Amino acid sequence: MYDLLKNKLEGLEGELVSFAQALVREPSPSGDERKVAALVVDQMNALKFDQVSTDELGNVVGVLHGVEDGPTMLLASHMDTVGTGNLSTWNESPWSGRLESGRLHGLGAADCKGGVAAQVFAAGLLKRSLLPLRGNLVVAATVLEENGISIGTRALVAHTLKEMGLQPDYAVLGEPTDLGLYYGHDGRAEMEVTVRGINPFRVNDAAELVSRALDESGRDAAVQEIVVGDTRYEDGPDFRRAVIGLERRLGSSDDVNHLVSRMRGEAVRAASTAGAVDVEVCVRERNEILPSGLVLKAKRITQAWSTDPFSPLLSRSRQALSAAGCEVRPGRWRLARLGMGTSGSLLVNECNIPTIGYGPGHEEQAHREGESVPIAKLVTCVYGTAAIAHSLVGIPVFGWIPDSL
Repeated sequence: MYDLLKNKLEGLEGELVSFAQALVREPSPSGDERKVAALVVDQMNALKFDQVSTDELGNVVGVLHGVEDGPTMLLASHMDTVGTGNLSTWNESPWSGRLESGRLHGLGAADCKGGVAAQVFAAGLLKRSLLPLRGNLVVAATVLEENGISIGTRALVAHTLKEMGLQPDYAVLGEPTDLGLYYGHDGRAEMEVTVRGINPFRVNDAAELVSRALDESGRDAAVQEIVVGDTRYEDGPDFRRAVIGLERRLGSSDDVNHLVSRMRGEAVRAASTAGAVDVEVCVRERNEILPSGLVLKAKRITQAWSTDPFSPLLSRSRQALSAAGCEVRPGRWRLARLGMGTSGSLLVNECNIPTIGYGPGHEEQAHREGESVPIAKLVTCVYGTAAIAHSLVGIPVFGWIPDSL
């Protein structure tokens, strides 16, 4: 089977790279993924997916149907990217799609358009190899992931796949893992510290003390534990209010309510020397405007998540990669910088879908200027993903050769 996959992959490599280039060259900030979605639809149709559709939110869904109703595996990667920030920090256009020194360069190459390309072509490779599937293989290119609360994936699982009669038993994210088999990462919460009082000078002093104390509490950590944002001041008829935004890491044992209480205690202590002010801490809520125009209010929390490293999903994936001659490297996303994450929190914690990550990019390339992904790892990811998918939803084919060959 693996020789067959390798042989068929050789004929797809040029098409794979061209597709990945096209994805990178098309800007797709969150909420405006339509042009990239059209590229994905065209490629899925070219690879002869059994079913291709785009849902109301903009997610693209391609399906290879098995001979039975299940099990069903979901391959999911997002089409949107973070913003470019200050374009002057880029040495070239963020959407160049340049190929140089064996790498594809451009915004989203690692996070996560390389993953989109690898997963689409992994399914295409299985289709072209005529390897039979017992269950269904679903490839989803999702929208609105970089907002931090996985709105696109939420709609995909709760509505789109449900209406199609597809319930994923396993999920593989194409997020950057540098071809490691990742099974979890920490979460994060966005919070606001509000300092309020009658005397504006005391409020100013207290807000400065709180901001400085919180910033110093995480300054020397090797992995970012807290990021303190700017302070926003608001004046009323007889009060001044200072609102300090911050982001805090959530470990697997952290309770959000306990964390909010603890952060309030730290803020009260820091503000106490400035005089009489009120201090409150809450989880931030923000309105998300969907492509349909619908406004969704959501709390800015992403819980930590983990799939059992000895689960059938991890065990079968390790075995498949080993049998295919690929590197087997289990681990977890480090997410050294806050502001990064995956939809694994939603899939594992809320949908109870065992989930892993396997992607061609490196997480240190994500959310950075000069982002790139190695072409060799993009190709290997197609092969490895196809092997993983077939091991879980395919029919064993040892010694079997299709008549058409």
